[in-house]
Amino acid sequence: MDDRLERFVRTTFRSAGRRYAEARRAYREGRDSVDLPRDEEGRVRIVCRREAERRAVELDDADRPACYEAGHPDCEGCLEDVREGVVETW
Repeated sequence: MDDRLERFVRTTFRSAGRRYAEARRAYREGRDSVDLPRDEEGRVRIVCRREAERRAVELDDADRPACYEAGHPDCEGCLEDVREGVVETW
């Protein structure tokens, strides 16, 4: 392969790899910071899918609401929405 072509391919792949790593890091950082409305005590204000009621709940280190029950379909859906920041709030 021509030296110039090899150098071009190598630098292009390196650049693409750096951009991918930067985008992945930015996505992870944005996703890790849940930005939902909170009450005066710092609890997240959500509307519970399972009980269809307003709740102010603490989030643990994994962004799980205190009322979360593993395996329950409504709780699993709520957890996904909380992590994406699209859960219904009040």
